[in-house]
Amino acid sequence: MMNNREDAEDLLQEVFLQAFSKLDSFRYESSFGSWLKTITVRTCINAINKRKLDLVYCDEVYDQRPPEEESDAVKLTSKDILKAMEELPEGGRIVFSLYLLEGYDHGEIAQILGITESTSKSQFMRAKRRVQDILRNQQMKTA
Repeated sequence: MMNNREDAEDLLQEVFLQAFSKLDSFRYESSFGSWLKTITVRTCINAINKRKLDLVYCDEVYDQRPPEEESDAVKLTSKDILKAMEELPEGGRIVFSLYLLEGYDHGEIAQILGITESTSKSQFMRAKRRVQDILRNQQMKTA
């Protein structure tokens, strides 16, 4: 979510400090992992808001044609996908990460980010298409 390893490491430390200091507030209503995950996501969102960066949503409209069938199997690694995600605008990257990697649904994402559920869905679809385009371009360069 932070798109920067150093910021992510700093926030990870902050998350564990918060979790240990608030351990007595854990009410066993959910798993410890989901409680810690909630603290992590909220800490990241707060850090992004503190940077006073406006979430820049993907406003480009991409071609709606289905991708062409490729005869050769494309081999992607998680590094390729993470690299492509880094190229997304911050708003799209956050929605993409929360939905695909963290497992939140669009209603939860909307509540966390203060956006509508339909905005979350459209940002995810745009980010997904953009990642596909980036990956396709990377494959064409290596071919």
